[in-house]
Amino acid sequence: MQYDFTTIMDRRGKDALAVDALGHGWAPDAPKEGFDAIPMWVADMNFATVPTISEAIIARVNHPAFGYFEPREEYYQAIIDWQYDRKGVQGLEKKHIGYENGVLGGVVSALATLCSRGDNVLVLSPLYAGFHGSLSNNGYHIVESRLVQDEQGTWRIDFEDVEQKILQNRIHAAIFCSPHNPTGRVWERWEIERIMGLFQKHDVYVISDEIWSDILLDGHKHIPTQSVSEDAKMRTIAMYAPSKTFNLAGLIGAYHIIYNDRLRDRMEKESSLSHYNSMNVLSMYALIGAYTAEGREWVDQLCGVLSENVDYACNYIEQHFAGVKVSKPQGTYMLFIDCAEWLAAHGKTLDELVKMGCDVGVAWQDGRAHGGIDQIRINLALPKSLVAEAFDRLDRYVFNL
Repeated sequence: MQYDFTTIMDRRGKDALAVDALGHGWAPDAPKEGFDAIPMWVADMNFATVPTISEAIIARVNHPAFGYFEPREEYYQAIIDWQYDRKGVQGLEKKHIGYENGVLGGVVSALATLCSRGDNVLVLSPLYAGFHGSLSNNGYHIVESRLVQDEQGTWRIDFEDVEQKILQNRIHAAIFCSPHNPTGRVWERWEIERIMGLFQKHDVYVISDEIWSDILLDGHKHIPTQSVSEDAKMRTIAMYAPSKTFNLAGLIGAYHIIYNDRLRDRMEKESSLSHYNSMNVLSMYALIGAYTAEGREWVDQLCGVLSENVDYACNYIEQHFAGVKVSKPQGTYMLFIDCAEWLAAHGKTLDELVKMGCDVGVAWQDGRAHGGIDQIRINLALPKSLVAEAFDRLDRYVFNL
């Protein structure tokens, strides 16, 4: 079946932060009069999700009782089958899977099992903004090992710096983002093996955020962190969710995979302490409806559409925006463009540049929230016609005035 990734949805008034929040709080500015908003900031998609999700939810809603419940066996089996079919994971059992309200909350619970508040936690930066807030608010000190770009512009791990930071800061826990957000790197097996080897050498436990692992571009393959060695399997708490894959963030729901019995017992205890980390019956049916044969086909088509959008955007930047650089992402649907040369050449600040785009309806995001310096983050999960319109506006009104 061919799914629809071309229709432009009107999300106004439909509880969409990406549209309705513009001009308020931490959201980008609303556009000036005469321009409609093209939402390219918060990381959700402007596509209708796979119909089997709505069908599963509606079928459950038709039974008008929503009392206490236990997760269905189909929920766990859907995850086991998805992990096997999509990522080659073998030996996953129901007992290894645990519910989390969200990946960020799961990360905080995981840190509480691995170290004490006030401890240093290693991350690879640039870093997703949510980690900054979650770690800092819960009393952890962030130690950044910054990714570096090679001669081809590809973001790489500085392994020597990682080891130095571990030793200098007495690191006991690290967050590993795979695929990496915001750079879009899909790590190769040797990269994961090498960093996990360092973590083994220095007895660092790992929280692996793999929420983006289904959004792979141009044939890139995701390697689960827990799969690279037996030691990695036992020292890693992995976080997953259908939310990025199927645009379900508003329904809430993630899950962890933990093979280490002791870690799993500790994690389940920490996650339960608030008495609020419990599954919503409709989010359970959303996952069951997502992790289906139709969902697999939908994701394959989605990744093809996103690959085309990324190719279009990267080529447009190279051909039209002198002084703007971008490392083509291998996963996710986010661009992280470097505007340093353009800013210097035009005597502009990043604040001014961000506003110039927002004024003409390109609702993009200041990259400093994610550890950037002169970067802007751009969401490309929109119909290609909207992507083309956005880059045409950036061409006419922003970068080539």
